Amino acid sequence: MSEPTWEGAAAPVRADVTEAHRAAWRRLARPGAWFDGATRTAIAAETRNAPACALCAARKAALSPAVVAGAHDSLGALPDIMVDAVHRIVTDPARLSRGWYEGLLADGLADTEYVELVGVVCQTVSVDTFARALGAEPWDLPAPVAGAPARHRPAGVKPGGAWTPWIAPEDAAETEADLYAQGGANIRRALSAVPDEQRGFFALVDAQYLSGPQIRDFATDYRAITRAQIELLAGRVSALNQCVY
Repeated sequence: MSEPTWEGAAAPVRADVTEAHRAAWRRLARPGAWFDGATRTAIAAETRNAPACALCAARKAALSPAVVAGAHDSLGALPDIMVDAVHRIVTDPARLSRGWYEGLLADGLADTEYVELVGVVCQTVSVDTFARALGAEPWDLPAPVAGAPARHRPAGVKPGGAWTPWIAPEDAAETEADLYAQGGANIRRALSAVPDEQRGFFALVDAQYLSGPQIRDFATDYRAITRAQIELLAGRVSALNQCVY
């Protein structure tokens, strides 16, 4: 089967962006560290479904999401605990709390499973938002690839400065050294407990935004718009999404 494309979209798309999106879709379909391909694609499908959830809409409108009880409008392919995680991350990320996260762990979701779930959600939203910006239809989700998840927890995964554990640069083994080839900022640590999710996320960042070295090169414009225009757009989008990073 041919790979998806942005051909025919309202604006031309660089080849490296298309390839980064295709790579994300290939990763999405394959078994990960903690979920098989069917579960990963189900997370992506639930990511797309979440904005239509009536419970999420009511919680978003409430002073606190905790005051609104009920059941999510889900596709039925994931356990309730994972549905809640996906829906809350997609629809109301600015009001996630440590207490909510720790409640997920108390109900049986492993910390590394949460990290992989976040990675799948973020990469799905990234590609789908790109499609919406183009005025294009979102790509069909890929067919799951058979196989078992690796279930490997790197030895360097430890509590750090976030709710979730991570691999600090000084704790990275040789197989994880590439995670910090462009620096050890907290945003690069965030998904590191599941290294392939960190790699996948930043492959999209490098294509859609700028790579680490490009970010620090203020003298060169690497895109069709200037660095100042890029940062104006990024700052506005971050403000609208209540991103406090």
